[in-house]
Amino acid sequence: MAENREKLFDMFPEVSYEEWRAKVETDLKGADFDKKLVWRTNEGFNVQPVYRAEDIAKFTTTESLPGQFPFVRGTRTDNDWLTRQNIVADSAAEANTVALDVLTKGVTSLGFKVADAADVATLLKNIDITKVEINLNCCPGKAVEVAKALVACIEAAGAVDTFRGSVNYNPLRRQLLHGVEGIDKAAIVAEATALLDVVAPVKGLRCLAVDSEILANGGAYIYQELGYALAWGAEWLTLLTDAGRNVTEVACRIKFNMCVSSNFFMEIAKFRAARMLWAQIVEQYKPECECAAKMMVCASTSRFNQTIYDAHVNLLRSQTETFSACVAGVDSIVTTPFDVPYKTPDAFSERIARNQQFLLKEESHMDKVVDPAGGSYYVETLTVAIAKEAWKLFLTTVDEGGFFDAVGAGKVQAAVNASCEKRHTDVARRKEILLGTNQYPNINEKAADKIETTGCKCCCGTEKGPNALAMKRAATDFEALRLATEAAAKRPKVFMLTIGNLAMRLARAQFSTNFFGCAGYEIIDNLGFDTVEQGIDAALEKGADVVVLCSSDDEYATLAPEAFKYLNGRAEFVVAGAPACTEELKAVGINDFVHVRCNVLDTLRDFNNRLLNK
Repeated sequence: MAENREKLFDMFPEVSYEEWRAKVETDLKGADFDKKLVWRTNEGFNVQPVYRAEDIAKFTTTESLPGQFPFVRGTRTDNDWLTRQNIVADSAAEANTVALDVLTKGVTSLGFKVADAADVATLLKNIDITKVEINLNCCPGKAVEVAKALVACIEAAGAVDTFRGSVNYNPLRRQLLHGVEGIDKAAIVAEATALLDVVAPVKGLRCLAVDSEILANGGAYIYQELGYALAWGAEWLTLLTDAGRNVTEVACRIKFNMCVSSNFFMEIAKFRAARMLWAQIVEQYKPECECAAKMMVCASTSRFNQTIYDAHVNLLRSQTETFSACVAGVDSIVTTPFDVPYKTPDAFSERIARNQQFLLKEESHMDKVVDPAGGSYYVETLTVAIAKEAWKLFLTTVDEGGFFDAVGAGKVQAAVNASCEKRHTDVARRKEILLGTNQYPNINEKAADKIETTGCKCCCGTEKGPNALAMKRAATDFEALRLATEAAAKRPKVFMLTIGNLAMRLARAQFSTNFFGCAGYEIIDNLGFDTVEQGIDAALEKGADVVVLCSSDDEYATLAPEAFKYLNGRAEFVVAGAPACTEELKAVGINDFVHVRCNVLDTLRDFNNRLLNK
């Protein structure tokens, strides 16, 4: 029997982009292609609805293999990332007990907060540091002493050649989180130099932190996190090589602690672009070894998009984020527990967070495939596009004096806070969706009683100054609305007066239910009424504070004035939609309309002021 070598797509004629575009424009029936199908990203470039082989034909990013310079496809030839858990405990002894327990449950990397160098030995007691990555976070002024204590433990364990881990020296933390003025670069260089001397015996111990996750959790866009991270890393190289240190030594001590958000493909592209750009930056310093150009990245899932209400949706967000990070080939991943916004994570939430990574390893086998996104027309295009935008920001930051000076002057914080404010506006207008918070809320959920933690948890002991990052989660404004509703003596009732066109009244009742549900109001829906009088009477009988008229645009011209007149101020009156007769309705005194172009947050704040202060 002859072997059948026929290929599936040989049966179909090749279609050019022009032919495809012509067909799509015909189907759009005159609608503008760019407005309907082209997406303008927050990163400053357009995303097309389709990509083809010719779109990446000239990209050099597709020419290397995993483990090859410039490492766009990864710094390793495997994808066995480390599963990291940051230990939360009240004492070093308790932290050690928790760590020993989670090490029996699949964790391969540990993060500890260290209050004093004397605690290091207690933290690491009975932990096989030849097999487990150890990462210590401490105040910048204690980094040298903590590093000394860690190196002593490593030498005692005979792990000098096998140890992997870090001491997180971040001298900019107080400036970023609290707006402390002034940065003493000479003092930073002196401390960093001393730190390099201390860790010198241990090849796998990194100590110079690039904590761009702080920026991302402060609301930075993806290109901002990447651009500033590169500038931060380059500043370490410049400062310490100018001080006489070898560039290979410095580069091999830098660790990037980055964030990963729910923008799935964009985040994959970000990490690929990060490795490529960092390799090219390090190359300019002429290191002796190509290994110096390898970027080491720990990715933590976002806290900016986590919510208090409908908190289990945080699991969906962090699962997508963890997936992005592992596809992108990072070195280690921290999956943030879903209950972090309102309490100290408990054993259940930490277990679920670990299991989210284990699902990707043990069931999806993502650790068996290196750079599965490589060659994708879309991802390769995103990688180059994000790299270009981040590079622009990197060059601007360097040209203006470098990252440290930019932080000292508050420029970085101002830029990130501006992005944070823009994102909050987008959430308020539902341009950025937080499921369960500004769209499809669980209307009857209560959250006030479960909130155990508030405010800053960084232990810096400093109030926020004018140059501090706002560090305001995207959901906080909507959560404040709902918490105010919970605290009110009487929960407002919103009555859906559904009448007229069946399809329109159902659609608008659903929209209005979601709209007012975001403030935690009680919603009273209905099957429909024959007259507005029947609807108003039923609303008042239920004790409604707000009556929402749900019908079609054509019927509003008659029904809205009738209902408004009959209601006669006995409750707030709202029209669901933005009908052509809006101005005529305003002329008779109807001023409240809810529709897709509304600022949901501002509208609900206005209703809270009216209803909760009665």
